[in-house]
Amino acid sequence: MFALLRNLFSFFWRWRFWKTLLASVLTLALAGCNQPPGLTKLSGPAQGTTWHVSFWQPDGADSETIQSEIVSELERLDALMSNYRSDSVIERFNHSEASEPVEVGPEIVSLINRAREVSLASQGCYDLTVKPIFDLWGFSGQQVSVPEEAELHNRLKDIGMDRLATRSTTELIKSAPGLQVDLSSIAQGYTVDKMAEVLESAGIEHYLVELGGELKTRGHKPGGEPWRVAIERPAPSERSVHKVVTIHRDTPLSVMTSGTYRHYFDDRGQRYSHVLDARTGWPVDHSTVSVTVIDGDPTWADAWSTALLCLGTEEGSAVADRNDIAALFIEQQSGQLHETTTEAWNALKSVEVD
Repeated sequence: MFALLRNLFSFFWRWRFWKTLLASVLTLALAGCNQPPGLTKLSGPAQGTTWHVSFWQPDGADSETIQSEIVSELERLDALMSNYRSDSVIERFNHSEASEPVEVGPEIVSLINRAREVSLASQGCYDLTVKPIFDLWGFSGQQVSVPEEAELHNRLKDIGMDRLATRSTTELIKSAPGLQVDLSSIAQGYTVDKMAEVLESAGIEHYLVELGGELKTRGHKPGGEPWRVAIERPAPSERSVHKVVTIHRDTPLSVMTSGTYRHYFDDRGQRYSHVLDARTGWPVDHSTVSVTVIDGDPTWADAWSTALLCLGTEEGSAVADRNDIAALFIEQQSGQLHETTTEAWNALKSVEVD
């Protein structure tokens, strides 16, 4: 009798144990179904800076494959467009003879054509052929210094988008022997777009892609929260947030910022920015220190942020309004920051800037 009761008692507790365990497993499984997937973050070095990607998708993703494909794409673009590589496609063109067509591929030709539109709109202030002047000032990594006026005037003979022609959809030709192209003011935005394409090819619809502070978003965070990105305070002596952009939309959006406050040098009490006006060969001397452009296309936004910074707030805001560009200009006057926004910026929908 006691043995029978003992066996029944043991069975009862074993049954309760497995029932409780099964209930716990089911509870955890159901909770997992209700929890949004985690955010995957990848990063690495590229183009003299760093890149970061945050993404998620409901059924997960192979992060190792995505990282590998992003790195491969960055290496491919570097071999095409880097001015720091003597073997890059654009550098081979830069060192080619005048009047000799050079095969550069459809991507570079397309970027040249898009940059030409922005250059025309900026009355030539923005110009991809400013590289020889950039080198003369030493901003390419040499010793920075104010050049001789005669040498500057001589180099200007090789500057101008009108001296650069697209022979076909894959060929470039120059009419000035010293003409050289620097794609950095548009290639970074293009690179951001190509990184986003890697994610979209993997079926990822929710991401934030960033390269050197330039970024593109699509979708939202796993819990439904919007992507939030920072605009840096344009001060050379600090790293802090000036504005926060909250993106309440799932369609792609890019935020690109150009500034004069990081790369400059001082000589005899005068500050010289690395942003050069291609019409004069001299650094810009207006009080605008930062321009942020918001647009669906990162390539377009990248070129425009540089062009508008070159023009400055007064001239640039008028040009931006004529071309429907959403831009934020920040000027520094008497130690204070002042903001100017364009009509398209003020009309942005589903975007908050605080």
